[in-house]
Amino acid sequence: LALFGAQAFGRSGGRLPLTLIGAADPVPVRFGMTVPSAQVKSAVLLAGLNAPGETVVIEREPTRDHTERMLRGFGAELRVEPGEGGHVITLTGRPELRPQAVAVPRDPSSAAFPVAAALVVEGSEIRVPGVSRNPTRDGFYVTLREMGADIAFENDREEGGEPVADLVVRASALRGVEVPPERAPSMIDEFPILSVLAACATGTTVMRGVKELRVKESDRIDAMARGLEACGVKVEETEDTLTVHGLGPDGVPGGATCATHLDHRIAMSFLVLGLVSRQPVTVDDGSPIATSFPAFEPLMQGLGARIERSSR
Repeated sequence: LALFGAQAFGRSGGRLPLTLIGAADPVPVRFGMTVPSAQVKSAVLLAGLNAPGETVVIEREPTRDHTERMLRGFGAELRVEPGEGGHVITLTGRPELRPQAVAVPRDPSSAAFPVAAALVVEGSEIRVPGVSRNPTRDGFYVTLREMGADIAFENDREEGGEPVADLVVRASALRGVEVPPERAPSMIDEFPILSVLAACATGTTVMRGVKELRVKESDRIDAMARGLEACGVKVEETEDTLTVHGLGPDGVPGGATCATHLDHRIAMSFLVLGLVSRQPVTVDDGSPIATSFPAFEPLMQGLGARIERSSR
């Protein structure tokens, strides 16, 4: 934002609270992404709307493209081209935007939890309608099919500029796979729940290119590794990989209290594990689930899950 002409002032060390002074005469920028982040990319593109000329964002690794799709839908001139250093996204500033009604597809990251539960609980079959099939978000479902998951995509359509389908999911015998690093950006939020499925699969699952998980709401690699170990699952980790040795259907002992580190996805992942482990799984704090999925508990209970709140 400083490149546009804005000024930001924080406490010592760049800490909150933050004072931001907007640019009186913003200028277009050319910004090379140093880490793969759809949030940073989107912030730069939105700032570029108010600058004359062309604002350019260069991604070394592609990230989810919901913002680009939405901007085009509102009338912005935006193009994405291969170039030196990666994807080059060029936005023409100060467009004449047009209002419209938007149908927001259902979130594939949130859908991943009931989908995972249906895959590992014997006899399950669920339908999840209107889930985004955006190719920058679809890596989890690609991986599930490689693991042998029985997932059908029905009623393909487009809503809000996004490809959408209804998911029909049936309980399946899963097998371990190797997830390539180039797929990681399209499923970065789903690795915690994937590690739970890997624990219930037959064989070993290796997840590569996952170092970004260490700087999410928690260090998700460490959080999942420690929780799975406490539940009797053998795991191995490096800075950029997580390996889970599956115990097969009904093979996870469970019986542990898993630390969520105030991370919503860690909490939901271990609660799903508790549906299939031999002994119940407890999470130390379920309140962070409201961060992204406040209806998780009643929805899962409506599907037959038994989730109880402790008075401790």
